Amino acid sequence: MQENNTATLPDIKKTVIFNAPIQKVWDAVATSEGIATWFMPNNFEPKIGHDFHLQSPFGPSPCKVLELDPPKRLVFSWDVFGWVVTFELKDLEDKTEFTLIHAGWGKPDQLVPGAQETFAVIRNRMKNGWEPLVNEKLRNVVEA
Repeated sequence: MQENNTATLPDIKKTVIFNAPIQKVWDAVATSEGIATWFMPNNFEPKIGHDFHLQSPFGPSPCKVLELDPPKRLVFSWDVFGWVVTFELKDLEDKTEFTLIHAGWGKPDQLVPGAQETFAVIRNRMKNGWEPLVNEKLRNVVEA
């Protein structure tokens, strides 16, 4: 059977349970100050349509708030490659289920503009990067 290289790469999805109430997790993932403590410096504002930047190691990345449903869901576009990041929160009384979805990947062998690497390479790097960001940095912020 021949492999189909025309398909896009699957979303990155991470789901964890935090020992923290939903509002504490929401404040960490849906405020500028909170996002800066575990992810990147930014000028985020919780308003649908708000354009903001994440200050990545490679320079500022343009983003836009696409969906906002406090304290359950935040969706924003990230950079110019078609990426969409979703934070979903589910209240489990004194705990919170947090799901991160990083979507919008291109074809595996397609070059990411600027990076001069393929979507497959960048996606793998991002998947490995989200792991410590969510399971260590964000966990340390919300469970402190």
